[in-house]
Order: sequence, then structure tokens, then C-alpha cells
Amino acid sequence: MSESSSVPGQFTLVLHSHLPWLAHHGRWPVGEEWLYQSWAASYLPVVQVLKNLAAEGRTNLLSLGITPVLAAQLDDPHCLAGMHHWLGNWQLRADEASMAGNLALGRHEHRLAAEALTDFETHWRHGAAPVWRSLIDAGAIELLGGPLAHPFQPLLDDRLRRFQLTEGLADARLRFGTTPTGIWAPECGYTPGMERGYADAGVTHFMVDGPSLRGDTTLGRPVHDSDVLAFGRDLQVSYRVWSPKSGYPGQSAYRDFHHYDHATGLKPSRVTGKTVAGPDKAPYDPELAAAAVTRDVADFVETVRQRLIDESERIGRPALVVAAFDTELFGHWWHEGPQWLEQVLRALPEAGVTVGTLADARDRGYVGEPVPLADSSWGSGKDWRVWAGDQVADLVELNADIVALTLDTLDKLRGDRPDAPALRDPVADQLLREAILTVSSDWAFMVSKDSAAGYARDRAHQHAHAVREIAAALGAGQFAKAAQLAAGWSTADGFFPGMDARRLHPAASAGSEGLV
Repeated sequence: MSESSSVPGQFTLVLHSHLPWLAHHGRWPVGEEWLYQSWAASYLPVVQVLKNLAAEGRTNLLSLGITPVLAAQLDDPHCLAGMHHWLGNWQLRADEASMAGNLALGRHEHRLAAEALTDFETHWRHGAAPVWRSLIDAGAIELLGGPLAHPFQPLLDDRLRRFQLTEGLADARLRFGTTPTGIWAPECGYTPGMERGYADAGVTHFMVDGPSLRGDTTLGRPVHDSDVLAFGRDLQVSYRVWSPKSGYPGQSAYRDFHHYDHATGLKPSRVTGKTVAGPDKAPYDPELAAAAVTRDVADFVETVRQRLIDESERIGRPALVVAAFDTELFGHWWHEGPQWLEQVLRALPEAGVTVGTLADARDRGYVGEPVPLADSSWGSGKDWRVWAGDQVADLVELNADIVALTLDTLDKLRGDRPDAPALRDPVADQLLREAILTVSSDWAFMVSKDSAAGYARDRAHQHAHAVREIAAALGAGQFAKAAQLAAGWSTADGFFPGMDARRLHPAASAGSEGLV
């Protein structure tokens, strides 16, 4: 796509792929089932869309964030085996629907399951890293990285914040052969000073939500006195697809996400109407949905074109428009999302719109004046209330206590055992893993949003318990017991096997700008 296209400026699509660590922590309704549903409904078809477009020679299609904790699960042997089993079970459930008399639903789901099973067995059985890497190497996508296990960074002790970020970027290099220079900051959480940590880690650009830039998202903005750019999500365009109140997936012809056939676990209905009860919804019709996709692709393309024209005229130079979504919207939440995505990425350049990545926008000079970025997120109110409000005050306190205990224990371990810096210590590594899992932003989000809140609280306290009992054994000088405990917890929480606690900055060299 050339810069001389009929529409000024550039459009960038950003997708954020993330799930918390779910392996070995429950199966249904929350747990590994969540992973396998998202894998089957979103990651497989979205990758296929990108492969199709890359095969046509298309490059720089979008910026794709893959959190290290999700990448770890998509490469994990336990999860790979579980996913294969889940896909086979999906096919069986489709056959059950046909035998129960719902032939249309059974045939539709059987075809999807069979295609997914073939794709998985052919390309994914040895892990997802080679699949994503092929798209990166082909120049189809820009990879966005992030901290290891998706912490809400503004509330995190600076030492652990820096460790999670640098280790997350290193993990991406190991898996994908490239170190991301852009990141999707977890929850788009920001507090002043974080840009210095980004610069130190080699990060040149990151995402924030539109209101963080006071709605002026038409250019990347250097943050404070740094060279690190903040790119903002254009809510006017993004909300056209998905918003708290509206968007394409709620249209009547699309498959209804919430209504299940309880015998098979399949979704037999279309939305029909927002006030129509589940049993009264009309049967899903793929042809009707396909027509809706065509209509909504045309609407989105026109929305982007007009936004680029209007914003370029307003600022007196070619403008940037960034639309950003969770990857799981496409397929998991919105069944037809991958179809829409493929058609949009073809239709935009045909309509004269230049499509590029965030890195393209940086390199092409879509950069404005520095911005005094303040505390912000992409959550409710665009502040920190989802992760630091009254509903989750106990989790904030828990996180602070666990991080302090972990860092204090590791510091003492270094001091009490002079050999520790020279030799890797699996007990220290597991202690740090459990602390990292405790402070995942997902637990507070799920509690604040009342989405499987009980599961989220249980997970936070389970990992906190692991930290406490390992730390107590170490504090009592019971090193054999600590090793036994760490090995036991590692069975479920052994992700990032290359993670090494020795790389955590010692207290003396830690920065002072972070919050405790």
C-alpha cells in the first residue's frame, strides 16, 4: 500500500491476545476450558486469516500482542494434549446435535471442528511458537510483547515490574526469534516513570487508551521527556466494532454467545433481538450471518476512511487511526469475527486506505508533541478502579504483602547463602513464579467485573499460600522442606522454565520510582 493512496494517513489494527495461567487450575466452567475455547474459536481461525493474507504477499497487516503467559500455554505439552482432546470432543458434540435432530447446527459445527482438528494436527501439535513465528518472519505482523504474566504494572514494586518486563521480552525472543520493540501494556495501565523502564528495556512504543491522550489519538506521542511513544486507541472507530453498549457482534444475524444447547454445549441461536429470551431466539443461519459480515465490513471501511479524512484535515497533516481489540473477540465472543477480519483487511487497501503496524507509524513519522501522560488504564473510568478500587482492596493488600515477602526472602537467601548467585536455585525460581502468578491483573479484573470472581479470589490466594509456605520453610532454615514444597507447586505452576531468580535486580540497585 503506497503513501500516495487516495485517503490520507494510516490505519493500524492492534490485537491483544491474553489469558491468565489456566493449566492445571480447573477445567470447567472456568479453567482450561476457557483456554481451549479461545484457542479453537479465535487463535486457530485468526492465524488462518493471517496466513491467507500473507500467502497473497500482503505484509504489515496488523500489530499482534501475544502475552508471554498465553504463549507459554500454547507451547505447553499438557495444554497441547488437552487441546487435541477438546477438539475431538467438539466434533463428537456436533455429531450428537445431528443425532438429536438439529441437523443444521450439527453439520455447521462438525465442519468447523473437523477443519480445526486437521489444522491443529498439521500445524500446532509441536506448539504455537512456530506458527506465530512464520507470520512474523513473513512480515505479515508486528509482534507486541509484554511482561511475563500480565501484572497491573502501576501498582507493582519497581524491581518486580522491571523483572517481569525484561523476562517477558526475553521469552518472546526465545519463542519467536525476535525481541519486540512495542508492547501492549497490561490493561493499558500506566503511571509516570514507567516510560523510563520501557526505554531501559528497549521498548520504543506502547498502547494506551484514547482518553489517556484526551481523545487526540491521531499521532503517537513521546511520553514526558523520553523518546518512548504512546499510541492511543481511537474509541470512535474501535467502538464501532465493540463497545460497552453496542457494536457489530450484537446485530441480530450473528450467533448468540450466551445461549447454549445444554445437551451438547453448542450455541444454536442467533442474537435475534437484545430483549429476546434464550429459548425464543431464532436458529443460527450462516448465510444470514455472512450477509451481515459483508454489510459491517462496508460500514467499518467507510468509518475508517471518513475518520482519516476528517482527522487529517483537522490536524493539517496525515493522521493515524488505531483500532484495538482483544484477539478473543474474533471468533470466541463474536463467532463471525474472523470472517469480518479477513474481509476488512482486504477491503481497506481496496478503498485507498494505507494499512500498517504501530512500528510503521513510528517509522513513517506519525509522531506529535510530547504528552504529560498521567495515571490511566483502559478499564472502567479509564483510571485504576478496576485493579485498585474498594471491591479489590483486599487483593491490593495481598499483592503488596506477597511481593514484599518474596523480595525480602530472596534478598535474605542471597545473603545467607553466598553460593546462591553462582548456582541456580529452583526454590527461589518457584517462589518468584508463585509471586508473579499472585499479582496477575486478571484476578482483580474478574472480581471487579463479577466474572468468575470466586475462581479469581481462589487463584490469588492459592498462589499467595504457595509463596508463604515456601518462604516460611526458607526462613526456618528448612531447605529440604522448601525444596519439596517448591517441586510440588512446580508441577502445576512450572511455566517459564528458563526463568531465573538470579536475574532479579538486588535491592541495592533497584530504582526508587515504583510503587510498593
